[in-house]
Amino acid sequence: MATEFPNQARVVIVGGGVMGVGLAYHLGHEGWGAETVLLEKAELTSGSTWHAAGQITHSTSSFGLGKCVDYNIGLYSGGLEAETGQPVTWHGCGSFRLAYTEDEMDWLRHTLSVGRSLGFNIELVGPEEIAKLHPFYNLDGVLGALHTPDDGHVDPTNVTMAMAAGARQKGVHIIRQCRATNITQLPSGEWQVETEKGTITCEHVVNAGGTYARQMGEWSGLQLPMTSMTHHYFVTEPVPEFEALDTELPVIRDDKKVSGYIRMEQKRGLIGIYEKENPNSVWHDHCPWDYENWLFDADYDRVMPYLEESLNRMPIFAELGIQREVHGAISHPPDGNPLIGPAPGVRNYWCCCGTQIGIGWGPGLTRELARWMVHGAADISMRDYDPRRFGSYATKDWQVIKAEEDYCLRHEIPFPHFNRLAGRPIKPSPLHELLHAKGAVHEEVYGFERPRFFAKGIAQQDHYSFNRTPVDDMVANEVRAVRDRVGIMDVTAFTKVLVSGPDAYALLDRLTANRMPQKTGSITLTHMLSRGGRIELETTIVRMADDKFYLVCAAFFEQRLLDHLTHQKADEDVTITSLSSDWSALSLNGPRARDVLAACTDADLSNAGFRWLSAQQITVASHEIWAFRMSYAGELGWEFHMPNAACLDVYSALWAAGAPHGIADYGSFAMNAMRMEKGFKGAGELTNEVTLAEADVLRFARTDKNYLGRDATLDPNLRWICAYLEIAPDGKADGHGGEAVLLDGKVVGSTASVAYGPTVGKILAFAYLKPDAAKPGTALEVIIHGAPRPAKVLGAPAYDPESLLPRTDSIKEAAE
Repeated sequence: MATEFPNQARVVIVGGGVMGVGLAYHLGHEGWGAETVLLEKAELTSGSTWHAAGQITHSTSSFGLGKCVDYNIGLYSGGLEAETGQPVTWHGCGSFRLAYTEDEMDWLRHTLSVGRSLGFNIELVGPEEIAKLHPFYNLDGVLGALHTPDDGHVDPTNVTMAMAAGARQKGVHIIRQCRATNITQLPSGEWQVETEKGTITCEHVVNAGGTYARQMGEWSGLQLPMTSMTHHYFVTEPVPEFEALDTELPVIRDDKKVSGYIRMEQKRGLIGIYEKENPNSVWHDHCPWDYENWLFDADYDRVMPYLEESLNRMPIFAELGIQREVHGAISHPPDGNPLIGPAPGVRNYWCCCGTQIGIGWGPGLTRELARWMVHGAADISMRDYDPRRFGSYATKDWQVIKAEEDYCLRHEIPFPHFNRLAGRPIKPSPLHELLHAKGAVHEEVYGFERPRFFAKGIAQQDHYSFNRTPVDDMVANEVRAVRDRVGIMDVTAFTKVLVSGPDAYALLDRLTANRMPQKTGSITLTHMLSRGGRIELETTIVRMADDKFYLVCAAFFEQRLLDHLTHQKADEDVTITSLSSDWSALSLNGPRARDVLAACTDADLSNAGFRWLSAQQITVASHEIWAFRMSYAGELGWEFHMPNAACLDVYSALWAAGAPHGIADYGSFAMNAMRMEKGFKGAGELTNEVTLAEADVLRFARTDKNYLGRDATLDPNLRWICAYLEIAPDGKADGHGGEAVLLDGKVVGSTASVAYGPTVGKILAFAYLKPDAAKPGTALEVIIHGAPRPAKVLGAPAYDPESLLPRTDSIKEAAE
């Protein structure tokens, strides 16, 4: 008997691949199963899922993604089949990731430390150990490998069908052979999903459209950046040497020679290749609606150099024919990370798409999305996956350029701070060309070009390594200039939002944990929270007038801030305006900052005339600009915010006035080193995973006011605490975040941010630790590059612990 087509649901998921089905499964486990409908235009898995190779590995340097893959492997290796009774076909053969160079070995050492912090079964082994478990692989030139014995591969269709069975058991209604044709938002805020079989009205809609996701977003006026890239794998004829094996060989990930992976496929060989040049993107406008179980003809010319090398590495394949060619399309967002979370600018439209490794990443990420939808926050940091990390600059042409770049980087070393250069600049500041001519190496943040550092005497480029590089010396010089003299930085990339109107104060007061600025010209640092008390974002609020507030936060939180304000606004009379693209900003810091600014303005810059944490309109270079007396560097300093047309003139005036004082340009790397020296927490610590108490920033929260998430963030039951550490340097490697932290030989947490503090000569870190391990003075160890380093919990900032320097009233006072 056919089930009646529903016309109402709480959630409608559009797309029946591993991502859509995975979300349905996890919404069922979070209690929304009976209110969820999943629509699939053909059969489940008939898009990109069915032709996936199905591998999954613990070898990841991402702490959050590591949590996901560990969950996925547990699900595939027994939990899902035991729950649903459906076969999953798990092959727990383990895997090796090979290294041929010291840079690759350093990558594996860092990954090993991240794996230790997550409790993975993971080890670094030499060629002899690799040969014991995989005697057929040509190990010429191999220095070592990361061995992850619990890895394996799974049948993509079986695992998706098993999750579908689990979703149905929880009440999810799955409708196949039902193509959605439109998604629109009603005046009530509900979503209307039109299909070939009828129309469903729902509270939440989820785009899990895979290669269709971008064009589905266009139905609702959304720009969801991703491009379909085609990827090959090949299955050989039966391999005689495999016939006598009692156990399956480990998967080999050979990033350098093969640019892909090699494994057994029953008694055959399977070779997967991500070529590093001439990538193939398809369907720049629209994926054909009849794309079902579709494969492209193999393009041997494109992959032949890597295919030939794979036969060199596996000589037992050399005389065999190719029995099956798989050349299918997979979605690639511009930076390679999936789009998991709220779509920008609308309420209750969720993205579950853009996933290039659906089997490896999907279930864990869909579990987090289900938690986000049901409870208001995920349990891992979602910053890298939040669809709102892109803005309107992400045009279709740009998306293709970046997706092709990402594809070619798929099997390259993920160096710290790797700078992806394709398609740039896209949003240069008014100073971009000037600073570039002065040696600036820029990075892209939310489309903006921001200086990283200024090259002096060497090639104007990034230097990539897991160890220290010449860039560290340049950064130290920039820090020294700010600490000893005065430095200036282009901080135009900051998010800049104006909230105005009769009810502006009331709206912001109920969304912020700290006391709102009471007087015109006052400044407050505060946090906005989810309803569950987790941190949405940190922002500085400047009161420009009784009914006008200027908010500044990290660049990548712009749309998140705009959406939070808009979605939480009830009937308040408030106007919310983004000034990020129309206004520029500069930061001036250092003991000579007052002297420099005094030469450019008639404003009274003394403590009495311009107090710490206050704002004024002043005139510089004939432009009226806003000056905020505040400092992320922990020095005497100001930020200047102004329309773009004023920026070059103001910068030039400050630079000329600073010349007698030895003014220097500095970039984000120096800014980060200085904030670590001052013990200022940043976006790496203040995530959706934690409450204010867990982040140890309760001093910025009030107990005498009501605000969104108040009771939950004040909960005294802490899972972990963000501790401030000093780590012994070795002059070679400093760490990069995610490293395991040990107390008495046992893992008690992991680092969030790590940087060398050149002023204090120490490696400094923030780490989330078990509460007993986070007490000041506690002796710890941090695993950096595979070796333990002594560390200690600090109870105060390593630099200027009493914060006297930013408040100084004169150079003499600063010197004393």
